[in-house]
Amino acid sequence: QVQLVESGGGLVQAGGSLRLSCAASGRTFSMNYMGWFRQAPGKEREFVAAIRRSGGTTYYADSVKGRFTISRDNAKNTVFLQMNTLKPEDTAVYYCAADSSLRPMLEAGTAPDYWGQGTQVTVSS
Repeated sequence: QVQLVESGGGLVQAGGSLRLSCAASGRTFSMNYMGWFRQAPGKEREFVAAIRRSGGTTYYADSVKGRFTISRDNAKNTVFLQMNTLKPEDTAVYYCAADSSLRPMLEAGTAPDYWGQGTQVTVSS
């Protein structure tokens, strides 16, 4: 089992920044990929970003490219999401996710094996 705990959400004005953290524990050695998803009220959950544990290859949704940066600290089993130039449409509950494969992170109709409890991000206009 893998446990994921997010932190760092909050309320910020449009144009501002927030940094989310996700600490993983348990059988983390099998989690080759970690990432972030978000779900806004009345909308489906959507992929935001992912990072490979080895080598650090990153993947982003088009809507956040150039504004969000995902990074990781393998020694601390922690993944970060730096969110800059936030927009009201970024308002959502952000979830950390982990899986041994990349496919569940990126492909519709699939989902990563492990999830955090979510953290609220609210961007005011």
